[in-house]
Amino acid sequence: MYAYDLVTLVGPTACGKTSLAVALADRLGTGVISADSRQVYRRMDLGTGKDMADYMLPDGRRVEAYLIDICEPGYKYNVYEFQRDFLEVYADLKRRGQTPVLCGGTGMYVEAVLRGYRLVQVPVNEPLRRELEGKSLEELTLILKRYKTLHNTTDVDTVKRAVRGIEIETYYATHPREEEEFPHIDSLVVGIDIPREVRRERISMRLRQRLDDGMVDEVRRLLDEGIPPEDLIYYGLEYKYLTKYLLGQMTYDEMTSGLETAIHQFAKRQMTWYRGMEHRGIHIRWIDYALPTEEKVSRIMEWLETKKQQEIYEQ
Repeated sequence: MYAYDLVTLVGPTACGKTSLAVALADRLGTGVISADSRQVYRRMDLGTGKDMADYMLPDGRRVEAYLIDICEPGYKYNVYEFQRDFLEVYADLKRRGQTPVLCGGTGMYVEAVLRGYRLVQVPVNEPLRRELEGKSLEELTLILKRYKTLHNTTDVDTVKRAVRGIEIETYYATHPREEEEFPHIDSLVVGIDIPREVRRERISMRLRQRLDDGMVDEVRRLLDEGIPPEDLIYYGLEYKYLTKYLLGQMTYDEMTSGLETAIHQFAKRQMTWYRGMEHRGIHIRWIDYALPTEEKVSRIMEWLETKKQQEIYEQ
């Protein structure tokens, strides 16, 4: 057993988090817990960048992936449910004597675990939703700003997200934020440090590959299943732009160029969130993305062993 309870890997989209998490989990004899807010949805594969092939090892073995494909498209999974589901998986792996690997690009999900706060599930407020019905995104953004400073623009990138944000803040304004007990988890946190230009190049290349692999058809199938377009647009990024393209609201070139820009902006916001985590007291050890995977794993193992040796010495 290692002195740390958990190893957490963070980094922007397309930086190679998943492949590193899988290699590390294999070394530790454990599984990977995903902290991605969209990979929870079934049949939303290319658009969420699941890269399930990365979980297969060269010798044919498969590293177990948790909190992937656990919801149907159209459902509104949230951070409260993630905390609940994470704790269930985490407790199970710890009972087996394992040190799990948490891998994520959704900063809010990662921080909800590392900072140990527990959110209260906020119920739907139908009268409030009726009151907000018909308001523009700009009007809703102004209403939400009355409640809080908007550090994360994803709160207001669609009308539905903005309405939910107002719903949550309205609930908290009249109910005390009683936090449930959350176990203290001592995690080694490792960030993948990738230069901005390299990140941009990898994002663009990856987007072209996913489009070639049939990402448009994936979204078309979801629409054909009867999933409302507004539900897919709610998920943002790929699903927002591809749905609008399939609805005839933009050309293919407008979709690809707008989506590429949006993903670059998203990756920048991810890095801003991780830097904010550091300011809020979470120590992140940054590792060069260009190092060979085996060297990255060895370095992380050294960090794990160093703390273990320090604690033995202090005893």
